Amino acid sequence: MLYQQTISAPFLLSGIGLHSGEQVSVTVSPAPIDSGRYFMYGGEKIPADTTVVSASQLSTELRQNGTGVRTVEHLLSALFGMGVHNACIELDRPELPILDGSALPWVVAIAKVGIDIQGEGDRLLPLAESVTVRKGDSFVTAIPADTLRFTYGIEYPTKAIGEQWFSWSPAIANFSKSFAEEIAPARTFTLAAYIEQARAAGLIKGGSLENALVCDQERWINPPLRFDNEPCRHKLLDLIGDLSLLGFLPRAHILAYKASHNLHAEFAIALAQRL
Repeated sequence: MLYQQTISAPFLLSGIGLHSGEQVSVTVSPAPIDSGRYFMYGGEKIPADTTVVSASQLSTELRQNGTGVRTVEHLLSALFGMGVHNACIELDRPELPILDGSALPWVVAIAKVGIDIQGEGDRLLPLAESVTVRKGDSFVTAIPADTLRFTYGIEYPTKAIGEQWFSWSPAIANFSKSFAEEIAPARTFTLAAYIEQARAAGLIKGGSLENALVCDQERWINPPLRFDNEPCRHKLLDLIGDLSLLGFLPRAHILAYKASHNLHAEFAIALAQRL
């Protein structure tokens, strides 16, 4: 049996959807062992796994039987980072709230209600061989290793971001504390030059300087940053949320460079076929 946990009591958070601009309320409740994380919306139960992940611009979407929920990555990252394997997530709109643009509000809520252990066992799955997906010069790869390690690199055409790398090697016994301190506070970000294009495509209707870091060619428009490399850490936050669709992580060094949510999802699907 694999190690499994759920939250000790339900909690509710509300806010605006980043892309829809609509108000949404989300209730996260305990779920039985082996049930996984799943969403309830429009009478449909949508599992948070690789079988229902769908291509989506600037977010991760899960879709089943014509019903979808999107921008799930921050909550899923928080649940996984805090060690919650089983949870029922009910929402009244098809997009999760962006909150402050990070996973920290979700982490605080999870920590407040507490965690229940449901099953003892292995926390990481063995990986027999390397797995890689790539598109152009972007890639995600997993290399078998003795311990879990993440490395993420990004590159943007602005002095405010430029090229950044971040490597994180959390001890499994200290995973949740390390995630809460080093990954969860990192907020989503964008370049001011991208905003008009995204809104013309019907995206980021709920975006603001309160829920996203924005920079121009030279500087951040709404400092201060929580970390010098906050954008790179946020990309790792997204990756962890997208990889949580596996249920459990491999014992590997996971390395990503300039990857998107779509590439993260392709990588999770490729890993699911090997684990």
